[in-house]
Amino acid sequence: MRRWARWPGLATTFGNGLVNANLGSIAGNAGLYAYEASLLLALYVAFNASANLLLVRGRTQFGVPLITQGLLALYAFAALVAMLVPGVATAAIVRCACGMASAALITFSIYCWMQALPAKVRPIALVLGISLPQVGMPLARMIPVEELGLSGWRGLAGIECALALLLLAASNALPMPPSERKRVLCKRDVLTYALALSGYLLLCLVLATGRLLWWTDTPWLGVALAISVPLLCAALVIELRRRDPLVKFDWLTTGTMVRFAIVALVLRLALAEQTYGAVGLLSAGGLTNDQLHLLFGIVSVAMLAGILITVLTLKPARLPWQVVGAAVLIAAGALLDSYATSVTRPPQLYLSQALLGIGTTLFIGPALLFGFLQVLQKGVDYLVSFVVMFSTTQNIGGLAGAAWLGTYQTMATRRHAASLSEHVLAQDPQVLSRLQSQGVAQFSASLQREAAVLGFNDSFVLVATVALLAGALLALQLLWPRVATLWRGVRA
Repeated sequence: MRRWARWPGLATTFGNGLVNANLGSIAGNAGLYAYEASLLLALYVAFNASANLLLVRGRTQFGVPLITQGLLALYAFAALVAMLVPGVATAAIVRCACGMASAALITFSIYCWMQALPAKVRPIALVLGISLPQVGMPLARMIPVEELGLSGWRGLAGIECALALLLLAASNALPMPPSERKRVLCKRDVLTYALALSGYLLLCLVLATGRLLWWTDTPWLGVALAISVPLLCAALVIELRRRDPLVKFDWLTTGTMVRFAIVALVLRLALAEQTYGAVGLLSAGGLTNDQLHLLFGIVSVAMLAGILITVLTLKPARLPWQVVGAAVLIAAGALLDSYATSVTRPPQLYLSQALLGIGTTLFIGPALLFGFLQVLQKGVDYLVSFVVMFSTTQNIGGLAGAAWLGTYQTMATRRHAASLSEHVLAQDPQVLSRLQSQGVAQFSASLQREAAVLGFNDSFVLVATVALLAGALLALQLLWPRVATLWRGVRA
């Protein structure tokens, strides 16, 4: 049982990671613009976030195994259709099905670990269930780009179909104890889901394409964002006024949870340094995923090491300090990356990305478990609500992090390009020599590449600053009672 329990977790994000890692090459072969390809990622996040809402009742009415297997079957069927009829439309359908199936797999993975581990170490099941899916992203970057590039959408759909069928077989091989089922779904649940899905779709569309189309140059981005806000607010108002809401929000009113939620969200934004920053830096240097296999192999091992450290040091009182430690590791990795140059290659990033890998899993497991223990004091009914909100904020936070970091890097690149251009003088002998040997176009491209590297360095410094501030805020919250007691003693 323990041997099987790890696979649903590892595979939860693998399908989306595969698309995320290779979307550029596949979309290029399909003749798509970058912003058009990014819409596929927005679909995944929107359907993943909204599916969590409906799955709250779906698990109660149909049971965790049945709802998981049903969504995996839908995922496999969608991928099979995409194999037979490859194209952007069927690829979009697969992303929607993948997002919903991934939402179900997170809970299923946690349940599997709970069954696999003894009762006295059940909290570890939460850590493993939420941490192992993070390893799926770097693992997906180790699939050869050439194989996917040659077969395009059909090859990608084939891998996802095989993955869905493998997970479906694994879920049947993992018998779950029977649970009490009762009819809980109602029409108002569908209304909440429809409003939330529509709002998430528009919000994710804006976050995914804003930095590519540019926020102030594309009016419909503002319109989409303006519409998403009332849709999400309407879903929230409906839930707040219900006697039996899908998600209970009153656990968010405590000061401890609000402050911790802010720190957790900020750190999730900072983790975009690995998925967007480091990859973008190396891509600017002309590297592809096929040249980054060893780097992401090291990241995968580092993430597993982070999980091991979390498990070995796991105690309720240490959970916030583990998150502080994760913030320090994230900041250290980002600072090391901020010294990159145009000739930086993967070996120079092994240490920094390993630190970020450890920080990722050292953060996400304890963050979930800390909130879980806080909410547990309010009752079992609040636990599902917390898991739903945590998963939703982490998914949308990841997309928002890439948008935030990408926007800052673009602005910094423009600033550095203008600054470098000011120092390029036509009468400078070195400039004349470079122009004669390279030509104007190649010289301009070299200048832009240097500006891009400097822009990435600035974004890494920003990430380090934000991570340190988040860690300091949480540390201050933890130490404040002792400081206040000591101060009162001094004054007395």
